[in-house]
Amino acid sequence: MCHSCSMPITDKKEITNKPRWLKVPLPKGGNFSKLQSELKSRGLATVCQEAKCPNIGECWSAQTATVMILGDTCTRACKFCHVKTGNPAGFIDQNEIKHTVEMVSMMALRYIVITSVDRDDLDDGGAEHFANIIKAVHENHPTTKVEVLIPDFDSKPNSMKKIGEANPFVIAQNIETVKRLTHPVRDRRAGYEQTLNALKFYKENYPHIATKSSIMVGLGETLEEIKQTCLDLRNVGVNIVTFGQYLQPSLRHLKVDRYYKPDEFEDLKKMAYELGFDFVASGAMVRSSYKAADYFDWLEARGN
Repeated sequence: MCHSCSMPITDKKEITNKPRWLKVPLPKGGNFSKLQSELKSRGLATVCQEAKCPNIGECWSAQTATVMILGDTCTRACKFCHVKTGNPAGFIDQNEIKHTVEMVSMMALRYIVITSVDRDDLDDGGAEHFANIIKAVHENHPTTKVEVLIPDFDSKPNSMKKIGEANPFVIAQNIETVKRLTHPVRDRRAGYEQTLNALKFYKENYPHIATKSSIMVGLGETLEEIKQTCLDLRNVGVNIVTFGQYLQPSLRHLKVDRYYKPDEFEDLKKMAYELGFDFVASGAMVRSSYKAADYFDWLEARGN
């Protein structure tokens, strides 16, 4: 699974060593608690809740949320990710379609991000199920914008076409890190060029759909490597990029090389805009789904 809005729960020793700007309290309040209870009573859950994301209150108040489909077990094992690894043996919960539509209704969402684990056990990687959920949201909530944060579908064109033809508002696939660090950061079945080629495919075949990618920092990359990664993304037409701090989910995962300061995230943002990205989100707590609707708001403000 690509890093979405999730803030991994880290070992207590790691938490105490974090700089002050990474210590954000979880939201509270009557309306927030009421909505959580209502979702739970209907058996619904967002990635925002499951990951205990500190951005949850801000995103929910903006009528934005992220949902993970295709179960909770990933067939890959990236060294930064806390999602469990295993073999789902081809199982797909068809109720996810109905539940996603219900969630949009309950939360009055104007923007939903749909993401998933990797499903290499499925012939199409789960692309048809993804497409069916996109279409169901469109049919039942035509004004709600749908962003998808997708796996690579093993670079199968027929699977990738299913996503493009479902016509989401944004297609995101995360490059995660710079080329030099792709392995060991990402699973051996994921690749730097593979991600770039996928983003290029979507932009060439569905030019009206915005494309997006995200970069984690704090893994040992250099500024020049980040800039080169951004250039590579721009060269395949990516419109949106986000930068966020890598946080170590457990002692079994890759260690944090360093914590970027707030002004460094501002510098990354400035650099990305100078390279020609339409929209950039950059900050320690930023994940690829954070403030996802802001791009839509930006387009509306421009009259697009």
